[in-house]
Amino acid sequence: MTEIRRATARDAKRLTRLVRTSGAYQGPYAPMIAGYRIGPDYIEIHEVYVAVGEDERVLGFYALLLDAAELDLMFVADSAQGLGIGRELIAHMVSRACAAGLDEVRVVSHPPSEGFYLSVGAERVGTVAASPPAVAWDRPDLVIPVVRRRT
Repeated sequence: MTEIRRATARDAKRLTRLVRTSGAYQGPYAPMIAGYRIGPDYIEIHEVYVAVGEDERVLGFYALLLDAAELDLMFVADSAQGLGIGRELIAHMVSRACAAGLDEVRVVSHPPSEGFYLSVGAERVGTVAASPPAVAWDRPDLVIPVVRRRT
């Protein structure tokens, strides 16, 4: 069973390790995460949620920036790919965005992840141009609509 809970400062090292070991950022994408670190301060400032298994193993996480209405980070552990963790995290994120009164959430996607975001309801609205040296490729600019129930 998967639990999604608010991340704490104690999760920072595990989330950093998940980012740095992600198979999605091998080869030409490796420079983007080289030296990347998620600090306790980042976790305290932003809406960061982590999916953990019964053994407390980190299966994935996301970071929602409420002020910018943007999904800043989302990673699923390589060993948890294909188990629906990403879909659970997106559903949770949409729920949090709805509670915060957002109408949509922007996602500047890692190019290989675009198909996943489209499959969970995102719509492509453009392209974000490369900004070398950190990001040497154009990225899909997407929005995920947040549906709110009328009361």
